[in-house]
Amino acid sequence: MSIPMASAIPDSSHHHKIRALFDEYIELYASRDERLTTLFSEDFSGYTVGGRALVKDRDEWIRIIRQDFSEMPGRIRIEVRDISIQDLSEQVVVVTAFFSIHLPVPEPVLTQEIARLLLVFRLEGEAWKITHSGTSFPCHLAQDDKVYPLNNLQERNQVLEALVEERTRELNEREAFYRLLTEDTLDVLWRADDKLQITYISPSDEHLRGFKAEEVVGRHVFELFNEEGVAIVTDAYRKRLQADREGRPLGFVNFEAPHRCKDGSVIWGEVFSKALRDENGKITGFHGITREITKRKQLQDQIRQLAFYDTLTKLPNRRLLIDRLEQTQVASKRSGHHVALMFVDLDNFKRLNDQYGHFAGDLLLIEAASRLTSCVREMDSVARFGGDEFVVLLGELATDYAQSFAQAKLIAERIRDRLSDIYQLNVTREGEVESIIEHRCSASIGVLVFLGDGTRVDDILKCADNAMYQAKAEGRNKVRFYEAKE
Repeated sequence: MSIPMASAIPDSSHHHKIRALFDEYIELYASRDERLTTLFSEDFSGYTVGGRALVKDRDEWIRIIRQDFSEMPGRIRIEVRDISIQDLSEQVVVVTAFFSIHLPVPEPVLTQEIARLLLVFRLEGEAWKITHSGTSFPCHLAQDDKVYPLNNLQERNQVLEALVEERTRELNEREAFYRLLTEDTLDVLWRADDKLQITYISPSDEHLRGFKAEEVVGRHVFELFNEEGVAIVTDAYRKRLQADREGRPLGFVNFEAPHRCKDGSVIWGEVFSKALRDENGKITGFHGITREITKRKQLQDQIRQLAFYDTLTKLPNRRLLIDRLEQTQVASKRSGHHVALMFVDLDNFKRLNDQYGHFAGDLLLIEAASRLTSCVREMDSVARFGGDEFVVLLGELATDYAQSFAQAKLIAERIRDRLSDIYQLNVTREGEVESIIEHRCSASIGVLVFLGDGTRVDDILKCADNAMYQAKAEGRNKVRFYEAKE
């Protein structure tokens, strides 16, 4: 294993531990050591080396790892070219590394390829576990169901070498040679006139979206995109023309937009566009490159889910709640409407865990989250704050405090009643209901009604929390509002 001395690693209290875990992952993988599987979270997902399929089952991933090791049982050498570590939250860290693989085979099959490895680490209890993995190459090397398709790669090398030799003999003109390279690339190359009518598109677009070149040439650029994509392209085009009017012509402009496919599906592409100009600087057309980034966009969504949402209930977590609370304060200050924040703590939750185990507690939390969401408006927010505590944020109440108080009380009582209904928790095994646990659970609710007057977020949460503890002290299963002491 070869790792560069200079790596862009921020100074963080846990980054050294994450780097050590990354180094351990690389060493176990390079030495084909099955202890690698102990690093994966139970809640794991990952893309196969070919990047074609998302695996959501940890056992299936372990099967793929073992297949990988069996196809190439000898030790391999991994040369890490660069690495970065990024905090998404206190519990989620992303490691991105670029590397080359040197396989113990006569031909340098992968040596010249630069691959990218992305690992998402999440703190689970006291241990960091890998919850997502993705490895990608700059071209689609993996085929069939093999992890390291050596035969296919070697055949590909031989075919390409023979093809280059043959075409070098046949092609003497530079223009024809570059045209051939254009047609062979996986990225889509295109040209359009000053009216945004497409004048050329490379054959790779048929592989990407399913349209033949003759179905695209002569059409307007907007026909490549769905409605959202058209809006993005329109905005980029407007900004370019505005820059021209201000005497600061732009060079390459890049943006990401959803493209429509012939089969009705949608893929994401990263578009690099540059204007063609005459001798007077007037725009005569455009040319550019489009590269598919669908898997990258999906991974970004998955990472956002890990960073901002509770993995059990799928509700916003504390980090996203605080962001929404700050936005609600700004809106309240602007409109003059009151808002309310509720701390909801489940009573008798520990008794359920003690009697039936944490799996039963998880089922109750999921059901409680569903009931809470059903009691509020679409514009309101419900978040899991931690353990058996939830927070409900009500926006756009009345401008009058008394009316807002009454509105918040009505919703709080509705929540209290709904959460006190008997719970029937279905314990399943292999998709079949194995047993049903009946449990009665109430909730203690503390409420603060306020205006967005610049009060600190921590103080708002503390006031609602104090009201919740007052409800517990008075016998539980109650709603109490915070009242400032004189």
